[in-house]
Amino acid sequence: MKIDHIHAFTDNYIWVIRNDTQVTLVDPGDPAPVLQYLHENNLILQDILITHHHWDHIGGISQLKPICKGKVYGPNNPAIDGIDIVLKEDDKFSTLDVSFKVIETPGHTLDHIAFYSKEESLVFCGDTLFSGGCGRMFEGTYDQLCNSLQKLANLPDKTYVYCTHEYTINNLEFVKSIIDDDDVDDYYTISQNKRSKNEPTLPSNIGLEKTINPFLLQKIPENLKNLSQVDCFRELRIAKDNF
Repeated sequence: MKIDHIHAFTDNYIWVIRNDTQVTLVDPGDPAPVLQYLHENNLILQDILITHHHWDHIGGISQLKPICKGKVYGPNNPAIDGIDIVLKEDDKFSTLDVSFKVIETPGHTLDHIAFYSKEESLVFCGDTLFSGGCGRMFEGTYDQLCNSLQKLANLPDKTYVYCTHEYTINNLEFVKSIIDDDDVDDYYTISQNKRSKNEPTLPSNIGLEKTINPFLLQKIPENLKNLSQVDCFRELRIAKDNF
């Protein structure tokens, strides 16, 4: 098993779980680069995993489902056409011999879920957790998104983080504006170097995010340390929204 990526739109990554002959896709918002990837690599589409209903995550379902040999897995949301297996918290399933457990992560959207594999030490977290940041709130509450991020923060530090957007540089520029920290500065330099070569900054990992991502509430500005977790998160999210 290996994880590959397909670039889509401006900054999306469609994650590809693959073996020698088959692939499972995570959030295929754009079918065109997927079809090209499958053709060029002579691969068969087995399953599709969906984290939430936003168009840039589900836009490829209608064109890809006819060639999908397995199922489309996703959250309980009738607005998503084509879901075969509706998933909820703690549901378990396997694709290409990789076992996943579902983590409900509302906040960015109410239907948002993540896919965690303990055996492979990875999580596909959609738009809930980004490297150095987190998703905007379109439907949920501060309490919901804060709690969802804490669920992800509680995963083992070695867990690889596969989010869906290349937002790392912008996120770290915000973090640098509120925290003076060597870990953040070093990761910013590393990330800039990767992007200068058009390489993804992802995957990250939970342990790293705890050291550079204030939204996990492990490293926060001094002026917020006396606030509750939710109040601290609210102040951070508002500040990022206005950055």
